[in-house]
Amino acid sequence: MIRFEHAGLRYSIGPEVLSDISFTLEPGSFHFLTGPSGAGKTSLMRLLYLGRRPTRGLVTMFGQNINGMSRAELGPLRQRIGVVFQDFRLLPHLSAIDNVALPLRIQGKPEKEIRSNVRELLEWVGLGDHMNAVPSTMSGGQQQRVAIARAVITRPRLLLADEPTGNLDDEIGFRLLNLFEQLNRMGTTIVIATHSQHMIERFGHPQLMLDKGQLQVQETKTWLRKKMEGVF
Repeated sequence: MIRFEHAGLRYSIGPEVLSDISFTLEPGSFHFLTGPSGAGKTSLMRLLYLGRRPTRGLVTMFGQNINGMSRAELGPLRQRIGVVFQDFRLLPHLSAIDNVALPLRIQGKPEKEIRSNVRELLEWVGLGDHMNAVPSTMSGGQQQRVAIARAVITRPRLLLADEPTGNLDDEIGFRLLNLFEQLNRMGTTIVIATHSQHMIERFGHPQLMLDKGQLQVQETKTWLRKKMEGVF
């Protein structure tokens, strides 16, 4: 689904923030993106959700080389990607239910189907009593759950999440990770940027480890044990 070949990224005339990045994400894979602050995780996520293009090297997504594509050509690719941003990016004048419904309305889904699916998902993430609340009246954790619901409502082929459980207690955080795993089992490729070693060890998916703009792929002990047991 995704291939990076010796990709680099720099902003303006500064030094490269990502250097010689090469990796492949297979369809239906699940990876945690890890690394210290300043390692380049946010920059790599921008490349993955097509917010920027590499300044060198090759990036292929959904079988297409993005380097030479026009902005209009990138549009259909972006519709296959769900993104949970750290700053949520909710529309302040819309209620929780309308924020989550927005991607489905853009796709032209029937309103009856939209309302049913959105209500069910908001109930599932614990926001059944806040469907008509606007973001300014909600806590950070509640806004985060709205942002996650909006990202997954279309069942994207690729889901990217930047610290999706950072403002949540452990119970809600693990519940949402279980939602991501359900999506993954249905075929969605998932990349989650996180600092939480507890979450990484509990769920055990391989890591894309960034440090000083360089990347390594590492399998966790939990993942290796599951592979040996024939879980995958």
